[in-house]
Amino acid sequence: MPRRPILLALLVAGVATLGFIWVVKSGQGTGGPHAVVGDKAPPVVGTTLDGSTFDLATVAGKPVVINFWGPSCVPCRDEFPLLEAKVAQHAADGLTVVGVLTDDPVDPAREFVAAYGGTWPTVIDPDKTIKTAYRVAARPQTYFVDGSGVIRAIQVGELTDADFERSFAKIKS
Repeated sequence: MPRRPILLALLVAGVATLGFIWVVKSGQGTGGPHAVVGDKAPPVVGTTLDGSTFDLATVAGKPVVINFWGPSCVPCRDEFPLLEAKVAQHAADGLTVVGVLTDDPVDPAREFVAAYGGTWPTVIDPDKTIKTAYRVAARPQTYFVDGSGVIRAIQVGELTDADFERSFAKIKS
């Protein structure tokens, strides 16, 4: 008898997981379709952590990595040094990394970036407009956008070196 509740819980979890995968892959869900591989990247426009303005359109023609993150997210914190290394490693390729602060307050993000030396802009998304346009499912979530502004790869969850290089190869000029 004790096996029945466990089996039921596993069945429910499996159905929920398959439903989530279908929603992510199909672009369906509340609020309409989300950005998927092959789509033009939605705009990323706003104020950065240092008070500058940023518009994704200003980096047209370059390979861009858009990383949705926040300092309270442990995998986001863990992948930060990888992004920093990749900015240096692929500078000659014209790589631009853009952070989008998601679901965290600004001050801790500023402190984190200052402490860990992030050199790329992080756009503040107070009304979740950017997050909604990209239909971010979890943090970190990273979009690889080619020079023509088309999304070529999406990584949900923490990037590894191999993940980054595999996806970057799809947007490298």
